[in-house]
Amino acid sequence: MNKTSYKSGFVSIIGRPNVGKSTLLNNVIGQKIAIMSDKPQTTRNKVQGVYTDNNTQIVFIDTPGIHKPKHKLGDFMMKVAYQTFKEVDLILFVVDAKEGFGGGDQAIIEQLKTVRTPVFLVINKIDLIHPDKLLQFIDQYRTKYNFAEVIPISALQGNNVNTLKDQIVEYLEEGPQYYPADQITDHPERFIVSELIREKVLHLTREEIPHSIAVGIEQMKEREGSNTVYIGATIVVERSSQKGIIIGKQGAMLKEIGKRARGDIEALLGSKIFLELWVKVQKDWRNKAGFLRDFGFSEDEY
Repeated sequence: MNKTSYKSGFVSIIGRPNVGKSTLLNNVIGQKIAIMSDKPQTTRNKVQGVYTDNNTQIVFIDTPGIHKPKHKLGDFMMKVAYQTFKEVDLILFVVDAKEGFGGGDQAIIEQLKTVRTPVFLVINKIDLIHPDKLLQFIDQYRTKYNFAEVIPISALQGNNVNTLKDQIVEYLEEGPQYYPADQITDHPERFIVSELIREKVLHLTREEIPHSIAVGIEQMKEREGSNTVYIGATIVVERSSQKGIIIGKQGAMLKEIGKRARGDIEALLGSKIFLELWVKVQKDWRNKAGFLRDFGFSEDEY
């Protein structure tokens, strides 16, 4: 193949919750487009990130962590994750070096056996284990599935991420440039903004709160005569007690969520923003198809 030929393709990032898929995506793209949290099941929809250089365009699809669903939202998340197996040129199966092989990994491997797409085993968080353990880890996984490549990385530190990128390019065919060179995601700005707000709630709350919230953008418009974007957003919870926690004493928690989200949103939009947040109760929204559609979790396309 001519070395100057242009290569492109789609790559799915899959794995159990909390193995570092979103961290890897953000590292490769060089900008935050997927939210990160130490809480499992942070990613709910597929987040598409676009990496482009002079000779290559790789469209990465970061999927929800694969887990056993407990509600309709969980069912949707699993459909999204498994559907990508059929849509891509390459699959990155990301595992946590600290955790070792588990039942969740076996379930994913059983699904991988049904596709012909090449699969890389990407062993993340190698900075947290001894090198001797890494070899045992690799041997254990190799007995379960015939991986096209096995690549140890640290997505957080950036170790070996460029090697991973180079190996991906080796497996891609010649193809077109799907997106403009300066585009890093196919998601509308409203989606990314809502995700950045949700990320701050995840960081600041615990127990049942993180999984029971959704964020809807009610309004987003540039104010005339200024370089300021007004954003009105609603944080939806399932119970009144959760609403109290999100608002906090004298509104302190809500103010902190807004303060932390503002910096990331301004970096994303490249302008000053005025962010107004409200909190609303919608009981059991994760099991109601209408609400799931409103928040962008539509099963129609799956």
